[in-house]
Amino acid sequence: MDVQHFFDKDTSSLTYIVYDAKTRDAVIIDPVLDFNQASGRIETHGFKKITEFVEMHKLKPVYCIETHAHADHLSSSQLMKENFPGIKIAISSNIIHVQKAFKDILKMDPDFKIDGSQFDKLIKDHEDFSAGSIRIHAIPTPGHTPACMSFHINNMLFCGDSLFIEDYGTGRCDFPDGSADRLYTSVHETLYKLPNDTIVFVGHDYRPNGRELRFETTIGASKKFNAHLKEETKREDFIHFREARDKTLTAPRLLNQSIKVNIGAGEVPKEFKN
Repeated sequence: MDVQHFFDKDTSSLTYIVYDAKTRDAVIIDPVLDFNQASGRIETHGFKKITEFVEMHKLKPVYCIETHAHADHLSSSQLMKENFPGIKIAISSNIIHVQKAFKDILKMDPDFKIDGSQFDKLIKDHEDFSAGSIRIHAIPTPGHTPACMSFHINNMLFCGDSLFIEDYGTGRCDFPDGSADRLYTSVHETLYKLPNDTIVFVGHDYRPNGRELRFETTIGASKKFNAHLKEETKREDFIHFREARDKTLTAPRLLNQSIKVNIGAGEVPKEFKN
């Protein structure tokens, strides 16, 4: 199984394509859509890089999988669907809780449905499913949001914002229904039970201290060196640290735009389009 990453510098976000070089079956994980905040319009630079790679390698995307409803960048999942007919957009079935919370907070259209029906597939906790020849195991990892889900493919783990490279720690837990206690369980009691050589692909890399991009680590390295949550870290210590740190963080600059798009399976409002 092969993996290709795409890094969006503007939001420090990572998109991955996982594909079988023999069958050409593929899944696209967390595709980013550029948003020009100054103009209030979407742009497609990153989207084009992804589609060009798919076309160059003659891949057959089966699913566009979201690890969660991102609060800091827009998803290009609907554009993927337009470009690759037959691709299905998938997310955790717990997205309904995020939809319900933000529909009220953002005062969205009363007709906006909060049953997850905008998505083609709602993935159940611990579900095993296939994208052609690619076998995927869904691991619920709530904490950053209640609908966070990690995906285990072969010896690889795509964990979204639950776990970052060791020098950046873990995702924040101060969004609606977020929970430092649940994140501890997700990482320490679930992900850290995977084999140490499991390859971890993270959802963001903020490159602390100006270091080079890193998007790949291992469960073993995380257990030993993660700045926020090591194997030896006690639950109460992590909760205290995470909650205190979250109080110092500002809201993501694209919060409103991102959530409105992402809880609707990437459907971009008319006002964002050129």
